[in-house]
Amino acid sequence: MKILQKQQLEVLSTYKYVSCFLFMGPFFSLLGVFLLFTSLWWLSVLYTVWLFLDWDTPCQGGRRSQWIRNWVLWKHMRDYFPIKLIKTAELPSNRNYVLVTHPHGILSVGVFCNFCTEVTGSSQQFPGLRFSLAILNSLFYLPVYRDYIMSYGACSVNRQSLDFILSQPQLGQAVLILVGGAHEALHAVPGEHCLTLRNRKGFVRLALRHGGPPHPGAPVPAAHRGAGGPLSHAVHEGSGATV
Repeated sequence: MKILQKQQLEVLSTYKYVSCFLFMGPFFSLLGVFLLFTSLWWLSVLYTVWLFLDWDTPCQGGRRSQWIRNWVLWKHMRDYFPIKLIKTAELPSNRNYVLVTHPHGILSVGVFCNFCTEVTGSSQQFPGLRFSLAILNSLFYLPVYRDYIMSYGACSVNRQSLDFILSQPQLGQAVLILVGGAHEALHAVPGEHCLTLRNRKGFVRLALRHGGPPHPGAPVPAAHRGAGGPLSHAVHEGSGATV
């Protein structure tokens, strides 16, 4: 049985994740406009200049922070559900991968804990791989929030961004795509799994463009340079998500 303090920490950490997801972007957008009419107007101007200079970063691999990915609060959020990463196949780091994750869920907590943080040991289970979660490009228009989501390994899901990552000379790039998108979140019903896949096959073209054909019979297409090989089928236990 969990002690009361542990339960409180788990609830608070999950509340922090949900609050940032829903309110962080709008809050700093309004704050930036408000500061323009105060003596601190120069803060908004400086950040606007920074935003202009840094505009293409989400489409060029992002900018992650291992310090943020290792925050202790992510461990408490992991235990709240709970969430586990179960490895069922080897993923050699001498090739690149396009991984499809399902389900999207309401807030994509499963894929976040497993591949945007280090609390389930993704780096240890898949050494040499650099996971990048591809999310809506519009989220990177929100000031401050864009820097926050880039810090845990998020990048834009548009074609330019994914091509950039998979074209890097350093192999071991693993792009994760929530193929069902936000539309799939509307079908988040306990005990049911609804996969939104029809007319969403761009990830297959992406894999073919950057390597060999998808492995027949495997649940995930992979993009790599070199000979074909087995693909991964990792399960986020508790969240129900698979890649």
